[in-house]
Amino acid sequence: MKKTSVLIVLILSTLTSCANKESYQPVQGQWIKGSEQEQVKIIESQFRGFDKTMVEVGYRYQELYWGGQDENWPYASYQLEKIKKAIKLGLERRPKRAKSAQHFLNYVIPEVRKSIKAKNKEEFNTNFEMMRTNCTACHTMERLPSFTVGIPTDRQSPIRK
Repeated sequence: MKKTSVLIVLILSTLTSCANKESYQPVQGQWIKGSEQEQVKIIESQFRGFDKTMVEVGYRYQELYWGGQDENWPYASYQLEKIKKAIKLGLERRPKRAKSAQHFLNYVIPEVRKSIKAKNKEEFNTNFEMMRTNCTACHTMERLPSFTVGIPTDRQSPIRK
């Protein structure tokens, strides 16, 4: 009985000390230092805005294209879903881009998805061209420098069907 009581007291005192915020010290990394608020700002700045999103989307756009050309529909589908996810995550960081992205998310991606599900290369190429022109239009709506999106010509990845 005494051992149980001592154990309960030890557990309660441990829990109480864990809840005491005055004894809490934030962990300091090698380059992420400061208060929790300052650390969050540093981490957010590392994720940056939509430019990092576009690097990923650009890579996956190329892989989507080659997946369609190879008629590797599972790979094309995978890349399309990753494009959608990257854009959605990018919008969390830069919600001011949401208006331009809605048409892309609600119309362009579903149309490309239909051609992938149909396993129809001709339809895929038509929808990929529609995607390409919508990418360029979105860049124009966002008043970015003259970013004209082209059809990929060189493979970046060793992935083949």
